Amino acid sequence: MSTPVDAEQAWKDLQRIRIPQERVYDEVERSAESGPGGTYAVAAIMWVFLVGISLDLPRWGLWLAMGAYVALLSVLAVVLNRRSRMRLHRSRYDWRATVLFFGGAVVTGGTVLLSGHLVESLEPMTGGLIRATASAAVFVLVSGPVNRWAVGSLRDRAARAEEGR
Repeated sequence: MSTPVDAEQAWKDLQRIRIPQERVYDEVERSAESGPGGTYAVAAIMWVFLVGISLDLPRWGLWLAMGAYVALLSVLAVVLNRRSRMRLHRSRYDWRATVLFFGGAVVTGGTVLLSGHLVESLEPMTGGLIRATASAAVFVLVSGPVNRWAVGSLRDRAARAEEGR
């Protein structure tokens, strides 16, 4: 019932499969560490939005600013997503990325609310600048280490999956 196996041919086949797999891991890790440009762009957009809403806008102005903010973040997400060369199904994002996304939203939102509460007694422009700067700084300081931890090393995950088999 069993067919004879040529060990040398099996080893060559394994190497033929493994080398492209290693290249995929290299490319995904490289694209995950592509630089802080996207983070800084999001922080800049958030800073402008927070300064803008601190100017006591009318209700329609607030909704217009919020729509522009969401539209700019959406455009940025599309541009940054198209820029990445690798598109692998569930290879970069797992439960850690999801948890950290919501955790970062809570920390950044909490900073916005707390700093807004602390600067209420100041003039709107001064308070808005302080609030926006503190919130953008917390976003930048949190997002870098969080992204590196969330992406993790794919090789380590692959090695653990192989050991589990």
